[in-house]
Amino acid sequence: MASIITSPGMESSPFLQHHSASLRIWHWLIFIFITGSIITVLINSTVLSPRDNIKLVQEQLTRKGVTVTDDQAFAVSHEYEDKMWNVHILIGYGIAFLLLARVVIEFTQAEDEKMRNRLKKAILLSKQNGKNSADYKHYIRVKLSYMLFFVLLFLTVITGLGMAFGRELGFSREIHGSLKNLHAIIQYFMYAFIVIHLAGVIIAENGKIKGIVSGMINGND
Repeated sequence: MASIITSPGMESSPFLQHHSASLRIWHWLIFIFITGSIITVLINSTVLSPRDNIKLVQEQLTRKGVTVTDDQAFAVSHEYEDKMWNVHILIGYGIAFLLLARVVIEFTQAEDEKMRNRLKKAILLSKQNGKNSADYKHYIRVKLSYMLFFVLLFLTVITGLGMAFGRELGFSREIHGSLKNLHAIIQYFMYAFIVIHLAGVIIAENGKIKGIVSGMINGND
């Protein structure tokens, strides 16, 4: 059975559990890569937006004595956007690798640390109507939301890889457009999850469940 960590002055909580080194490393790596992915999207939709930079390109070239049309200026500014998208794609490859690594980690974890076993234990304990029953029910909801996150992450990776290798796979422009739209829609759900997750951790750390963040650093050993 998964061990529950009890902090001084606190009731035991299902949220304060041991985390293996591999899971902790994975957690912070996926945080870094997803953050990097979001940053590239924000930069391309603001600072490097081609249409917003047409006038800037024309002004800079005019100072050098060169006059270009809107289409020519757009082509130049678009090159910088493409460079950032290339970074986004590389980060996407990293996220795809990490998703595969998470599957491997789940199968190689100790039995009492596997997500499905912890969830199964929480479901059993939540039905006992003990003093921590409400905590276990909340724990179950949180773990189910994590599963939704992994589904979204999987769809993000699949649609991203579909766009990256669409030409090699012979995808039509219509299929590529559909993948692009789906990829963009899924990202909004990912952003919502991240905001809710961070808010939940902050609320917990400032409430009765302290040590979630430190536990993901030191493992709650």
